[in-house]
Amino acid sequence: MNDILKRAGALDDRAVASLTLGVAGLFFFNLLFGPAAIVLGAFAAHRRREHTPSRVAGLAGIALGVADLLVLAVLLAVQIRHGALTWHL
Repeated sequence: MNDILKRAGALDDRAVASLTLGVAGLFFFNLLFGPAAIVLGAFAAHRRREHTPSRVAGLAGIALGVADLLVLAVLLAVQIRHGALTWHL
């Protein structure tokens, strides 16, 4: 019985990776970590359909991945507005 309870509360590896990438993406490599957190979070949330910790962690990873992309969009908008972002070929 205890073994079943331990497995029910354990987080899926994809959910943990999604949370980790989502938090790290707020500070570093938004363009890379944001979509990765969204994809891994979607896999984790889809795999666990009921309200398990893995599903909740997967949904939180998706939210953090979207936040990563929003941070990137805001930073780019500020750089473009102030003329600090230039593109040279």
